Amino acid sequence: MILRPAHLKEIQDALSVANRQGGRVSGVDLGALNRVLEYSPEDMTVTAEAGMNLVDLQRQLSERGQWLPLDPPQPKLVTLERVLSENLSGPRQFGLGTARDYLIGLKVALADGRVIKAGGRVVKNVAGYDLCKLFVGSRRTLGIIVEATFKLKPIPEEEVFLEARFDALEGVEGFLDRVLESELTPVALDLHNLGQADGSHAGEPTVVIGFAGAREDVAYQKELAMALGAMTESSLNHETRFWSEPTPVAHRLSVLPSRLVEAVPGIGNARYVARAGDGILWHRGGVAPERSGPVWELGERLRRAYDPNGVFAEYSL
Repeated sequence: MILRPAHLKEIQDALSVANRQGGRVSGVDLGALNRVLEYSPEDMTVTAEAGMNLVDLQRQLSERGQWLPLDPPQPKLVTLERVLSENLSGPRQFGLGTARDYLIGLKVALADGRVIKAGGRVVKNVAGYDLCKLFVGSRRTLGIIVEATFKLKPIPEEEVFLEARFDALEGVEGFLDRVLESELTPVALDLHNLGQADGSHAGEPTVVIGFAGAREDVAYQKELAMALGAMTESSLNHETRFWSEPTPVAHRLSVLPSRLVEAVPGIGNARYVARAGDGILWHRGGVAPERSGPVWELGERLRRAYDPNGVFAEYSL
């Protein structure tokens, strides 16, 4: 069944019945749970229901010059629940981090209908185990996230993106090493082979580097970056184009950042976008990475512990 609750009590009741009677929950629509519950601009924290659209939350926060520093693909289609349960992030994760870095409190409905809270609504909260991180990326296999509290950041004064194109991957690794060994502190460091929006340069490895912050600092960073090699003005348009393509699924491969460039040939001629500073490679087509080993085994153990009766349909971890 697919849950479309109007309030938390409906989620609890439905899960409780499913847990007792052997029911299965195959999907959740939290569209009705879409309110900001508490916003403290002075403390730079916000608590919202998990069905709230990320863009709507960012719009409200921007009125006070603040934002939640997360930039997942297709943000207009993404709720806070999806951001957290799928651990979604984008190019800026290199310099700004992921959802785990900003999440300070959670409310979760478990498979038997119980509701638990983890963390709190203030930044200085260190009591007990940090269960927040456990649920981030769990893909609804451990419970349904219904409410979240985040710490925020000021919106940067300036943001600039540059790119460098290469004839082959051989030149990319040396360039990335120079970037990482320099004084630069980029918020984004991507590698892709999508070419330009007009179709030119398709297949050519391209590094996109981004800077954000105070205007003077961004100008200085830009000057340093230009000295490292031939770079031109750019944007995050490659990210938008990659996630807007009709093929619905992109494979995800995680490697050490130092091994990212050598991992690219392994996906063949697939179109890709990689977080070059984080070692994450997304590609369309090619061979899907194998899902096995200790990480997957641990995920299954947690799933069985939190949902022994299999209420939640099996999602892909």
